[in-house]
This record gives sequence, C-alpha cells and structure tokens, in this order.
Amino acid sequence: MLYLIKTIANLILPPGCLIIALFIYIVLYYKKNKKLPKLIVAILIPFYIISIPLTSNLLMHSLEYKYQQPSKVNGDVIIVLGGGATLTSPDLSGNGNLYNSAGNRLLTAARIHMKTGLPILFTGGQVFKTSGNEAEIAKRQLLDLGLNKNSIIMENKSLNTTQNAKFTSVLLKKYNYTKPILLTSAFHMPRAVVNFNNSEIKNLQIYPTDYTTNKTLSINFNSFVPSYSSLSYSCEAFHEYLGIIQLIIKK
Repeated sequence: MLYLIKTIANLILPPGCLIIALFIYIVLYYKKNKKLPKLIVAILIPFYIISIPLTSNLLMHSLEYKYQQPSKVNGDVIIVLGGGATLTSPDLSGNGNLYNSAGNRLLTAARIHMKTGLPILFTGGQVFKTSGNEAEIAKRQLLDLGLNKNSIIMENKSLNTTQNAKFTSVLLKKYNYTKPILLTSAFHMPRAVVNFNNSEIKNLQIYPTDYTTNKTLSINFNSFVPSYSSLSYSCEAFHEYLGIIQLIIKK
C-alpha cells in the first residue's frame, strides 16, 4: 500500500500530472482530428524519458562510478568542494546551512579527519547575495564537531568549480601540500577532476562521496513512473556533462 501511495503521489505532482495531461490531450486530439499533434508528441516523449528513474539513474550512475572510492586514504590534505548554502536559515551555532550535497561532502571529510588527522581545506565562497558563504559556514560546523581550528583551511572567494581549483592551487603551494585528496559528490567528480587537472594540481587522490545511485542498478515498475526527483537528477547530470564539454572545448 505504501508503494502504491508513493506512485500515486508521483503521478499527482509535477512532472507526473503534466505528462498525464499532455497524454490525455494527445488522445483527445487524435480522436477528433484522426492525426497526432506532432509538436506535443515531440515535447511529451523526451519530457517523460528524462522524468523517470530509469533515465536519471543511468545518467547519474555514469558520472558517479567513473572513479571508485579508494579503500585507503593516501594524502596530506583533504580538499572539500562546496555546493551551495543558505544565508539566514537557523543553525545550531549561527545562521546559514550547507545544501544537502555540500553537507554530505563535509561530513565525509570530517570522518576522514577523525580517522587520519589530516587537515581539511574547504573551498567555496558566497555565490549570490542571497546565499551563504560556504567556507565560513563549513568552518563553523567543523568547529562544532570538535575539530581544531588549526586543522581547517578556508578558501572563501571561489564562485564555481573552476575557481575552486584555481584558488585551491594557490593555497596548496602556500602550505606546501603535495598529495591532496579531492573530495566532492560522486556525480560532480568528473567535472571537478577536469578543472583540477587544468589547474595543474598534481598527485590527486580522488575520493567521491554523496552517491545518489546504487553500485548495481536494477529495474522495476517504479523505474518508469515519472517523479520530480528523477527530473531533478536528470537535469543535474545534464549540467555536469555540459560543464565537462565546455571545459574540453575551451582547452
């Protein structure tokens, strides 16, 4: 019953309801005119395809498993990439929170630090006037977790992944770190690696985290039911691939 309720909810909410509405329009139009509305069909088919879990999982999986998470950490500093933050939302010790992906990245970095003692270099600034400064928020939360301030390095000016790499490169040279561990969401890692390679940062150990898909994909009935989360993940994957293509073209 629970799965049935979830399925119905996905069909009631966008994009499910929009897809159903377009499908009904096509059926009614065909009954009346004895031909298909080609433009609506051309919109409906790709819209449906990118809105189902089957597609979003395949797209995200292709990004997330390009690099494998290492069984052993081997480096001298953990580089954590930001991923957005709120400005005034309440938090335990202040205002502003990291978005879900960025929070998961930070949590993984903190866990690695507690096992290894390696310092954390968090990179991310204030992208918009209405967003929080990612590095400042990350520092506050790491201190709340009990990390020593001497174990935290902030890069709080970068506005995108390209600047993350560029400004981090300067700090690595400043603090004489030569074996950096690059930590970000698994879906974001391929684009991040291209950016860090372009900034000529050597000896990177890749550490993907914050996975959205299982290592082995499966197909079931719900794989074909459209949902807003699947549409969001598909768009996220497209964003990453377009970013990679842009970097390749520029190079």
